[in-house]
Amino acid sequence: MGWFSDGNKFKEEMGYHIDGVWYPRVTKILDIKSKPALDSFFREMGSYESAEEVKNKSAEEGSLIHETAQKLLTGAAVEIPPEFAAALETLMQFNEERKMEFIPEYIEKQIWSRSHRYAGTVDALCIIDGKFGVLDIKTSPGFYPEYNLQTAAYIQALQEYQMKKALGLTRAVETRWILRINQHSVCKKCGAKLREKGGRSKIRNGRRNAVKPCPEAEHEFNGPEGDIELKEFPYYYRDAKAFLAAKTLWEWENDYWLKQVGYLR
Repeated sequence: MGWFSDGNKFKEEMGYHIDGVWYPRVTKILDIKSKPALDSFFREMGSYESAEEVKNKSAEEGSLIHETAQKLLTGAAVEIPPEFAAALETLMQFNEERKMEFIPEYIEKQIWSRSHRYAGTVDALCIIDGKFGVLDIKTSPGFYPEYNLQTAAYIQALQEYQMKKALGLTRAVETRWILRINQHSVCKKCGAKLREKGGRSKIRNGRRNAVKPCPEAEHEFNGPEGDIELKEFPYYYRDAKAFLAAKTLWEWENDYWLKQVGYLR
């Protein structure tokens, strides 16, 4: 259970007020789930202060990439940050091939579940390959299980009649995708990948690389190149069930404050 000065601080940090009702946020609920990659990152950084600095800077960079990508994909005029030009230019080339159709009124849309009492913000509702669904943007080097739980929570909420009515949806939400936007540099000699984010440089040699990695001081990295990947996860029932189980555990963990604010009796 986290420490908060009062119930209002708890509600402010942990959720949203929508039409006079307070709902916990999906992403805060999912903090209850273990994240081995994040644990490994904190160990590598050596100190909590260093890890927090990199984490906060990474979050700022991720928000900037999110915002710029969403504007680009809806056809809005936007200046591309030069430090992320490789990723964002590759994204536009990728979209020329995939022809993802982003709907401006459904970008950064707040959604909520009256049935299960949670809320969140969807990056986008869009049409890909003729299907209408939830799309979540991640600025990570890979896909992580909590992404599936997060998007399952969103798609589950969007099945509810009141939610469809509130958003004015004219067709059913059918599926969900994760769009991963990343960039890295590749060593010309051994193929190792250098990723720079949050002021931190990370070199990955790759287990499948048949070439012996260079000693760290001898890598010859080329310029940044975009790394864009889109994955569809059409079956969400099992993930939604797991999300609700995580929510039950989160409620148990935060029982004191949830009773203080009237969410639990």
